[in-house]
Amino acid sequence: MIENFELIKRAHIRTSSILEYCEDTYRLPDGKTEVYDMMLHKGAAAVVPVADDGKILMVRQYRPSVGRATTEIPAGKRDSEDEPFLETAKRELREETGFESEDFEHLITVATAIAYCNEKIEIYVARNLKALGEQKLDDDEFIEYRFFSPDELKEMVFKGEIQDSKTIAAIMAYCVRYIK
Repeated sequence: MIENFELIKRAHIRTSSILEYCEDTYRLPDGKTEVYDMMLHKGAAAVVPVADDGKILMVRQYRPSVGRATTEIPAGKRDSEDEPFLETAKRELREETGFESEDFEHLITVATAIAYCNEKIEIYVARNLKALGEQKLDDDEFIEYRFFSPDELKEMVFKGEIQDSKTIAAIMAYCVRYIK
């Protein structure tokens, strides 16, 4: 019975460069209807870039939503719904850090705000990093990068210095799977 929700109508409210805002009307299992605010997203990819010495390459950038700079794994949205998530991950690693890799492995999938948004982030581990030189940032991006040990990153999570959900999930999943 819990699966018996039926989408009756989707009203498109506004489309931005990242999200599409909708009001979805559903028929509930008991026959009543309810309107849900929904944000639709093309999806994104993120990377846990691991250097040969085991340190993880992190980016730091200002996030207006929290009013401060944050430390995160490199990530970004897909250019289209057809773009493979792995291609997005490779592109974002190159653009945000100036590093590349051909050694990627899928780590986890994260649903970022499951109550009101369909955004899915596929997170990969990248090894055998190669420095290309300059970052290829978008016009509105100002990003610094730095390497941290997994222990430093876990400590930053527990101190509340890292609060980004995709980054927390990625760091913890990486440590559980690969750090013995």
